[in-house]
Amino acid sequence: MLTRIISGVIGIGAAAFVIQYGGWLFAIAVLMLVLIAWYEFSKAFAAKGIRVGYLTGAAMIFLLWGCSWLGNPEELFAITTLSALVLTAQAVIRYKKFSVPGALVTLGGVMYIGLSFSHLILLRFYGEGTMVASPLGDFDLGCAYVWTALIGTWASDTFAYFTGTAFGKHKLCPDISPKKSVEGFAGGIAGTMLSVAGLGVFFSFDVLMMAILGLFICLVATLGDLVESIMKRYTGIKDSGNIIPGHGGVWDRFDSVMFTVPFVYYFMQIAAVR
Repeated sequence: MLTRIISGVIGIGAAAFVIQYGGWLFAIAVLMLVLIAWYEFSKAFAAKGIRVGYLTGAAMIFLLWGCSWLGNPEELFAITTLSALVLTAQAVIRYKKFSVPGALVTLGGVMYIGLSFSHLILLRFYGEGTMVASPLGDFDLGCAYVWTALIGTWASDTFAYFTGTAFGKHKLCPDISPKKSVEGFAGGIAGTMLSVAGLGVFFSFDVLMMAILGLFICLVATLGDLVESIMKRYTGIKDSGNIIPGHGGVWDRFDSVMFTVPFVYYFMQIAAVR
């Protein structure tokens, strides 16, 4: 537990610096995270006997990352299409070594991991040049949005854990994640709504809209966690890696964030929260 706490504190401190700094440092940090997550994903399915096109998938993820940072969101559609064509064509060209299931798992992983982390960059650089006031000074709009997604996700996980530990009696998804309870889920919703509404006050955003966003963040974060859980059950692994002492791998730590960040990105645009 002590190792988990220490690595968590160090991780939060490093994340805060990188998020606030933004620019090339944020982009490079995301690239490192997405490539590690891709390695963990590929290794997990290899344990199941499914050979993933690791290098081709990594190249496509790199292109998605580059378009998110240096290009524009519209180019992501072109790279997504290219990924589908290249990876399925490989199943024909390398049919003796690269199976159809391998091609489809690779494509799914590129979409699941590559697009999710690409939205983390899109969110951080959203509305570049637009500032929002807070008691701690001005924040870039995209920076405020990233903190909303991350703090909302952490609040969902934290409140669900402690509420479930104290009051959990009814299993939420026993076949996928036996430790999750209905009571914990309810506590997560309440805690996330309050936390995100509090961020609304902090950033002078519409508080009601932020509370609604908090509700959806908890729903989406829980789904993201369950998605990784069912994949780990399918591949027969316990943790995706051990790069973060006491916390497992990057995929383990970002499973919920990979769902909440794209949701926050589009919600903020549709609801025009600023």
